[in-house]
Amino acid sequence: MSTADLLLPGQPLPARFNSTPTPQPGSGCYLSPNGKLVASIVGVPVRDGSIVSVKSRHEMSAVPEIGAIILPQISRLTPLQANLTISLVSSRPTPQSQEDFQGLIKLSDVRLTEKDKLKMGECFRLGDVVRAEVLSLGDARSYFLSTAANHLGVISATSAAGNPLTPVSWQEMQDTVTGEREKRKVAKPDDA
Repeated sequence: MSTADLLLPGQPLPARFNSTPTPQPGSGCYLSPNGKLVASIVGVPVRDGSIVSVKSRHEMSAVPEIGAIILPQISRLTPLQANLTISLVSSRPTPQSQEDFQGLIKLSDVRLTEKDKLKMGECFRLGDVVRAEVLSLGDARSYFLSTAANHLGVISATSAAGNPLTPVSWQEMQDTVTGEREKRKVAKPDDA
């Protein structure tokens, strides 16, 4: 959210939000007696067709909470855990700040079965984008995450050759160019 777009209560929305087609006031704004849209909360204007709203900072970005589904990226791997950088929470971006939100998946939280046979390097690789659930707020440095449920796991990855991977099973993905298969803890697609 840029400070240039930030509106205060009672402030008229910029002209581009008051132009044709005739805008309809949505949440966070109202139509003044002179026919102009005016902000009723602190936030930024957003247009969706003819509906114009003012969204607060909390509506525009999200902070991880227990039970939230997030889309972090693997930033570091060790034999016992994966470190992740969190950028999306429930399909909303995290607030832009000096430091990114960090997450941690312990080996015991990768999947529900065969935990004793798991190897972190066969479940995730650096750069993989993962669908995970926030288990707890963790410590001062990171959130504790899980990919144990079937719908959680790797959703986007690149092969060792640098090509996109597509899922072929719950534990393998295939290079779209070479056909080589690589092990991952794959998320079950939402539509399956």
